[in-house]
Amino acid sequence: MKSSTAGLIGILALVLLVAGHYLGLGYAVGVSIGLAAVFGYGWPYYLGIPAKKTLGTVIALTGAVAALTAGLTSGVDYLVWTPIFIAVGFGAIMVVQLIRGTGQKHRLESTLGSGAGVVIAGFTCGWVASFRFLGEPGMTLIVAIGAAVALMVGMLPWPDRVVAPLAIVLAALAGPLAALMFSDVRILPAIVLGVLVAAVVAAFRRLRTLTGHQKLSFGSVAAALAPVLSMGALVYFVEKMLLS
Repeated sequence: MKSSTAGLIGILALVLLVAGHYLGLGYAVGVSIGLAAVFGYGWPYYLGIPAKKTLGTVIALTGAVAALTAGLTSGVDYLVWTPIFIAVGFGAIMVVQLIRGTGQKHRLESTLGSGAGVVIAGFTCGWVASFRFLGEPGMTLIVAIGAAVALMVGMLPWPDRVVAPLAIVLAALAGPLAALMFSDVRILPAIVLGVLVAAVVAAFRRLRTLTGHQKLSFGSVAAALAPVLSMGALVYFVEKMLLS
């Protein structure tokens, strides 16, 4: 998949997630479940590991259940169940790896890669928790705009050693501008948010470039969604630290 296509998929996912602040909790939960499911089923295909359907089901279910409970949990600890679901998902991954009959030589790599998918899918629920915690989109827009800038820079056909610093610098500038326009968040926290999300995007872009160019497929779509979904927990916990 070309970097431009991956960037467009990531930006579309950001738009769908941020729209939850305007369309309601039910929409936010539904979109998070849908994106987690798409990512979960595609991630094993991207990694090229055995037992793709079984592992994909485990990853997708982890993300979907985590997003659902984040939307339904009473009280203020919206992610209280998320670590449990991630742990159960990782345990299920290990069970699948133990009982499957193919690819024994690469069992460790398959376990670690699938486990990373469980964590990423589980972190998707942070976008739902962010909606419930804030109720208004100011902070989420700062993160989304910084991430979108980093994704657009990542679409450039340049080496990672050039794209990564450029993405971090431009996202650090975009964060304060978004803060001035959409919220009362101070400049320094907005810069930190921009740097953090750009670093996440740059890291996943590097992962894609290391694996080489792939055709547009279910697996490559999952790779494009990975940085956006993994930001969910980051968004929520940074918001809690800054606003609590």
